[in-house]
Amino acid sequence: MKIQKNLKIFLFIFLSSIGLQAQNEKTKDTITEKNLDEALLHPNDVIRLDLSNQKINFETLDLSTFINLEYLNLENDHFKEFPKGLNNLKKLKTLNLSGNDFTNLPSNFIELTSLEELFLNNEIKFKLENNLVTLSKLPALHSLHLENDKLKKIPAEISLLKKLKYLNLNKNKLKEFPLGIQALQKLQYLDLKDNFIKQEDIDLLPLNFGFQINL
Repeated sequence: MKIQKNLKIFLFIFLSSIGLQAQNEKTKDTITEKNLDEALLHPNDVIRLDLSNQKINFETLDLSTFINLEYLNLENDHFKEFPKGLNNLKKLKTLNLSGNDFTNLPSNFIELTSLEELFLNNEIKFKLENNLVTLSKLPALHSLHLENDKLKKIPAEISLLKKLKYLNLNKNKLKEFPLGIQALQKLQYLDLKDNFIKQEDIDLLPLNFGFQINL
């Protein structure tokens, strides 16, 4: 009986330690690191990195150091040239490039094969039409944010983004419904709020779509 009791105690402690370890791992994975210097001390452990609204010297920074990165926020860092090593982040799923000063995505951007969600908000200098082919080559991309980009029209090449499920075009200057979106057969949600498009304008069009529109 004593042996059985000791065995039960041992099993309880063992299972509890496993559960605690798993919880610690989960907690570690969800922590967002905001200090670059601290992140560089343990780059392999960094899963989420938020460098937004900071003065970063991207000429000396090699992002490929963060080999396990899944989330990266570079919003409002005002860079013109893309950070070195960005294309090597093979596990990256979410990338926020909003509020920067670049015009085009680099050719190696298509190497972000795990990228699912991309934020390109507040991009006044970004040339959407020149970059849609590049965006279409991202195999996992399903969510694209083009909010407050002063867009007056959406290029027909938007139809190339065949895998897109969520498209956010709110706070632009669109006056007409972008007909090229009809070709996006996997699209589930389209945000057109705060443009110049009205519901009655859409009702008059011979559209055949199955996605939700937010006006």
